[in-house]
Amino acid sequence: MTAFTRPDELEIGYDIPAAIGMDESEIQTPCLILDLDALERNIKKMGDYAKTHGMRHRVHGKMHKSVDVARLQEKLGGAVGVCCQKPSEAEVFARAGIKDILVSNQVCDPLKIDRLAQLPKHGGRIIVCVDDIENVSDLSGAAQKHGTELHCFVEIDCGAGRCGVNTPEDVVTIAQAIETAPNLKFTGIQAYQGAMQHMDSYEDRKTKLDAAIAMVQKAVDALKAVGLEPQIVSGGGTGSYYFESNSGVYNELQCGSYAFMDADYGRIHDKDGKRIDQGEWQNALFILTSVMSHTKPDKAICDAGLKAQSVDSGLPFIFGRNDVEYIKCSDEHGVIADPEGVLRINERLRLVPGHCDPTCNVHDWYVGIRGGKVESLWPVSARGKVF
Repeated sequence: MTAFTRPDELEIGYDIPAAIGMDESEIQTPCLILDLDALERNIKKMGDYAKTHGMRHRVHGKMHKSVDVARLQEKLGGAVGVCCQKPSEAEVFARAGIKDILVSNQVCDPLKIDRLAQLPKHGGRIIVCVDDIENVSDLSGAAQKHGTELHCFVEIDCGAGRCGVNTPEDVVTIAQAIETAPNLKFTGIQAYQGAMQHMDSYEDRKTKLDAAIAMVQKAVDALKAVGLEPQIVSGGGTGSYYFESNSGVYNELQCGSYAFMDADYGRIHDKDGKRIDQGEWQNALFILTSVMSHTKPDKAICDAGLKAQSVDSGLPFIFGRNDVEYIKCSDEHGVIADPEGVLRINERLRLVPGHCDPTCNVHDWYVGIRGGKVESLWPVSARGKVF
């Protein structure tokens, strides 16, 4: 679809997988579908949790890459804005009117910095992460050039082993540089512990977060000592939000996958030892696929292969079925073990992807389903915005 295509010009089966009012059985496969009841329940539940615990919730736009889903999270869940990972991704949300955007990553390339510095002109606050003092002057120069203000978080490596500084002294040094730089404002700390989000054991995740929280507290104390108390301390994901929200240190969550859920997140356990997709959250995102071949009596082939999903976190599972299993895939084919030969040609199956974020990024549309009918069609607005 181009920017000049009118909705009534979209062709089902070429531009778009479905139309409003269509039966689920008529949707073109493979495509992404959303169970709207489950999605809304997840969004409301996280919103209520954040409100009860006095936390801001900044949803992760990189998970769904959808302006429509972000707006729903603001409307139903009280989300304060979005996290994005890249300037082009952030620009999609800024152009759509989202007013509080955190680029939860470093932006160092001159052209990217220049585009980032123009985003406040859309009328919202733009925050970017910094872990290199040399980056401060570049951000400041671009903001001055465009007559805008960029807010900055100093990022702490609190266990993920990726970006971020490692000592309170480094946090203070960069924060002071930001605060004195023209057209920049030191706003807080980025402290997301990504490495432990998918650890199965609740206790193992807690141990990792306890260490992260202690590290962040030292940084906050050091900032207060020089008169730079952070306005926001941001972090927390679907696998850890209950730790950050009860820490007394964090005041903003960055949960993303809770809204859709995927197979990898579903395997982790809550404090009672129960899988989080069996009570805490519901599966709302599925790859709808069709059986296209069944020449082998114990094996069916569906139309959702590697090009319809990401398998970096494992294969999908077939939702609501224990008699068949998705066991293998190639570019355009998915192999399903069907020992009793129960599947039929054109039968539809719902697959729960192993990893929702990169799976969503290979599709153009979300098809929202309620009561077996297509209720909404939402573009994957920031698909391909990886720079």
